[in-house]
Amino acid sequence: MGSSTTEKRSVLRRLHAGPQILVMPNAWDVVSARIFEDAGFAAVATSSAAVAWSLGFPDGSALETEVHLAALERIVHALGVPVSADVENGYAADPAALAAFVRRLDAAGVAGYNLEDTMTPSTVHPLAEARERVRAAREAAPDLFLNARTDLYLAEIGPEKTRLDATVERLRAFADAGADGVFVPGVSDPEIIAALAAATPLPLNVLANPKGPDAAALQRLGVRRVSVGSWPMRRVLGELRAIADELHDHGTFTFARERTLAYGPLNALIAGPGM
Repeated sequence: MGSSTTEKRSVLRRLHAGPQILVMPNAWDVVSARIFEDAGFAAVATSSAAVAWSLGFPDGSALETEVHLAALERIVHALGVPVSADVENGYAADPAALAAFVRRLDAAGVAGYNLEDTMTPSTVHPLAEARERVRAAREAAPDLFLNARTDLYLAEIGPEKTRLDATVERLRAFADAGADGVFVPGVSDPEIIAALAAATPLPLNVLANPKGPDAAALQRLGVRRVSVGSWPMRRVLGELRAIADELHDHGTFTFARERTLAYGPLNALIAGPGM
């Protein structure tokens, strides 16, 4: 049997305290999450984009809430390690509706979640509103690790010369509102990352970039957590597209010889510690 929900939430908090940087893989369904767990990861996150795509929805708050929560419950039930859910902007505009969603997220058994400050793909909530949303989410589920995310860099919002200061202002506001961690996707410049880490009192999470620093370098810059987002799923789908092209264009099956998981062990993996 897997650990209790309370134990998993305690573990996730400890993992953010170090001493090693928390490298968080992002899954999209039970089997991808189990593969990450079986590889030895102490916690697994979800990617909102990858989960949405796997369920037939585009990214960008289009995923139906009931469908998303059901998918998260299945992943949580299947794993013995903590699960951190990426839930976009909480599928709610006002703090009261957001709090109601977070209480349902709490009931689903996740150990933590990412909460964006986005209103649309190219706009974010005004600072006061963003702070109030974090406060409402914190009060709705105090036990969950609330990773408050700002997309100023990812969406390139506002003048570039003032973006660092604007981001720091948001991170400090999130801390004041009760967030446990802060997430700034879209940054890869070491100087900016170091400045962000130094400016926030909370564990800083960044998104992996194949052209940016690796995990060891990020740790030296002060980062406490690094996520990989939808990269794993996109890599897997790239392989699937190559398989589709081979089948369609050549009618050959060489793909079955390359890095294929055996049926028996894969089937057994699904009957893992949380099942």
